[in-house]
Amino acid sequence: MRLKLLSPGEMNESQRQTYDESIAGKRGKPPAPMMAWLGSPEMARHATRLGEVLRFDTIFPAKLSEIAILVTARHWTAHYEWFAHKRLALAGGMDPKIIDAIRDRRTPEFDDPKGRMIYDVAKSLHEGHGVEKGLYDEAVKLLGERGVVEVIGLCGYYTLVSMTLNTFEFGLPEGEVSELA
Repeated sequence: MRLKLLSPGEMNESQRQTYDESIAGKRGKPPAPMMAWLGSPEMARHATRLGEVLRFDTIFPAKLSEIAILVTARHWTAHYEWFAHKRLALAGGMDPKIIDAIRDRRTPEFDDPKGRMIYDVAKSLHEGHGVEKGLYDEAVKLLGERGVVEVIGLCGYYTLVSMTLNTFEFGLPEGEVSELA
């Protein structure tokens, strides 16, 4: 870990307000990257709020939103992010074969066309730096405009998360080993 994470007693007033707000939110605890973002308390506050919306209040159930998150974690080879969201994807009902395929950089087989579309849009955003017209039109037809906006939001927010975790070298919990090569 490249950064000393502050305990609540070491935080200034602005940092402590952000920390307390995160505990009072739907997560019930501060997300790991927020502890690094506290170096900029206002950024931490807004990023954590956005993360809560994307995690709990999109139109997608967890097994679909976690597709975009796992594609992002894999794209960035974000070990901590992968570790955390693989568990959430499984708890949300995602087929382990889909998770394994994303981990191995293979295209998963989806029973749900929305899952496939989220995967295709997320891959296009990361690998192609955008979404070409045909895929965009299909995505809007299947996911709706709100769905497309939220997939973009998930990929963008979890890119910030992945970059933060990678830059500050957040480690996995004691005894855990990364699945990502």
